[in-house]
This record gives sequence, structure tokens and C-alpha cells, in this order.
Amino acid sequence: MEYEIVHLPKEKWKGTVIPIGYETDKYYDVHVNKTDKGFTIEIEKKDFTEPVTHTPEEYDFPDKLYEDHWENAYAWGVLVNDELVAAIETDQELWSNRLRITELWVAGKYQKQGIGHALIEMAKEQARRERRRAIILETQSCNVNAVDFYQHEGFTLIGMDTCCYKNNDLQRKEVRLEFGWFPEEKRRLTDEEIEIRMETKDDWYNVELMTQHAFWNKHHLGCDEHYLVHKLRQDKDYLPELSRIAVKDGEVIGCIMYSKARVVDGSVTHEIVTFGPLCVEPKWQGCGVGEMLLRETMNLAANKGYKGIVIFGEPDYYPRIGFKTCDNFNITTADGKNYDAFMGIELAKDSMKDIKGKFYETETFENLPKEKVEEYNKNFPKLKKLRFPGQWD
Repeated sequence: MEYEIVHLPKEKWKGTVIPIGYETDKYYDVHVNKTDKGFTIEIEKKDFTEPVTHTPEEYDFPDKLYEDHWENAYAWGVLVNDELVAAIETDQELWSNRLRITELWVAGKYQKQGIGHALIEMAKEQARRERRRAIILETQSCNVNAVDFYQHEGFTLIGMDTCCYKNNDLQRKEVRLEFGWFPEEKRRLTDEEIEIRMETKDDWYNVELMTQHAFWNKHHLGCDEHYLVHKLRQDKDYLPELSRIAVKDGEVIGCIMYSKARVVDGSVTHEIVTFGPLCVEPKWQGCGVGEMLLRETMNLAANKGYKGIVIFGEPDYYPRIGFKTCDNFNITTADGKNYDAFMGIELAKDSMKDIKGKFYETETFENLPKEKVEEYNKNFPKLKKLRFPGQWD
């Protein structure tokens, strides 16, 4: 049976007790030995003389969802007939750019059905989306099933605390163990590995499919950027001569779509360009593909005589390429505002110094009805809509 994983909103689930309990006949024996040269640590799986049971009732402070000390907690779970039978909670450790799994629990009768693995995959997907450098979690040396499960999921021992729960944790065989999972390190692709070219009609489906993968569940449940790509091609302001796709080994892995835009100052209109979407297949994100597309097309736009580019984009990415917030150029949004995600760049020195006013892009960006998007989604393999931290709605 397949179980659906759903977001557990804080306003509903805060304070819900997670009844973590287990029975084990084994433990990992931890020995810390002082030597002339320092310390040695030995951790070895051994048998208890008789099974040991831990129940939620024995703890003074039972595990609960959305505890106050987890400031950035986010939880998912599995519900069967409105009863919570499994849950995972994460917390963003912002100062170290790590993601901590604070809770992971599957009710006994639902174990060994892949639910635990699916919940761990949710945390890994969150870490990928947020570009966390690691996922970390805590378990105990006597919770052998958990230790073995985490190792099976790719986690490795990164540390321990021999007096976390009581001063005699070593003797009680209940030592806090810290495990970590590390995303695969991305290698920047070279120009020789990527073909950047104009798209053809034969590319359209694959470009839209890649765009859907890149944005799915990123800003909203699902996405509409693949439909935007489809509509832009029909727009009078679309600029195919500037737009490009990135291809690796015959696979479309990125695209950037340009269109005409304008900055209006009273009766004066300045022609500029904008782009969007700029996206990369998730597998290849972090490999420099987006930057390759952007730098090549910026040169194309400059050679065509365009003075600048204005966009709505991610403020933690585009400044690395040289983009600045539009208040630096005396340009505002159509409703007269400025904020970090509203940015621009000059395509030559001081090329936008005489441009000021309100920014307007083609109406296609705002004309993406949900019902039309849902209908268009039928052209692609079905993807699951899931909640993640940072979504706009």
C-alpha cells in the first residue's frame, strides 16, 4: 500500500506527542580510551543479556512536534483515517547551513513498508532545495535499529556525547550518537561539456519538461513556469534570438527565455530586456549551467544594442553575476516599489545612467490562470504536489 506524505502545519500540530519507543536485544558499546598519544574510541555492536525496552512514558520530556526551541521547524507526516502514524520534523540550522532532523517516527505496524525511507527523502529534498551542506540527527547507541537504518540511508557517524542524558550514559549503554548525511559534491561543468544553442521546435517538449522539474514545488504547490515557457513563445515580445538552451549529451538541462520590456518615465519609454525563466534541471543545479547561459546571452543582448536587463529573481544568486537592486538605477516596479528580488544590470559601462522610471514586462508573466496550467500539466508525467519551507503560499 502506498501512503501519502503531507505537511503537518504548525498551527494544527504544535505540541503533538511523538510516541517513540523500541525494544532491542543489541547495542553499540562505546569505549573512550586515554592513551599516551591522545584518545581512541571503539564502537562495537554487542548483545544485551536480555532485551531492553524504551517507552515514551519513561521520559520526563516526551518528544513533541514544533517545540519552541526549534525556531525553524517544519514537519511532514502520514495520516491513516486522520490518525498520525508517521512523522518527520526538520529544523534549519542557519548559522552552520545544516539541516537537523529533530524527529523521525513510524508507528510499529507501519514499519518496514518504506515510510521511513520516504520521510528521509523529504528531508534530503529540503536540503537540496535550500543548498544545505549536511543533514544531521541524533540517536542513541542502544537504538540499534535506528543506527542501522540511518547508515542504510547514507548517514555516517560524525560525533557523540557521552553525558548527554545522564552522567553515566557510557555505563547505561545509551550514548548520544550524531549522524550526518552529505549531498554529493557538484563539479562545475566546462564549456566543452555543454552545448548552448537556440531551441528548435523539436526541443519544445523537453525544454518545458525540464522547466517543470526545475520549479516544481519551489515557490508554490506545483509550478506554472513550464506553461509560461509555452505561452512566451507565442508572445509578440518574445526574443528567440537571445533565448538559449543548454544541452549535455543530447539532454536539455537548462534554458533562459528573453523578452522585451520597458521602463516608462512619463511620456518617455526606454526599451530594455528581461528574462525568465532561467532554470536548470535539478540534477545539474550547482554545476554552473545557469551562469553559462546567463553570461552568453548577456553578451548577445549587448551586441544587439540593448542597454540593460531588469528582472525579478533570487537575491542570493544574481548579485554574484553583477546584478544590483533597481534602486541603484532609479527604476521601480510598475507600482512604484523596490525590493531585493527586483534587480538589474547594465550591459555596458553607464549604459542605464539615463534610464529611470517604472518597469513593465509583457502581460504573459501575469496571465497564467491556474485552470489553464492544470490542463497543460496533462501533457507531462504526473508529479506530486508537496509543501516545503519557503514556498510563497
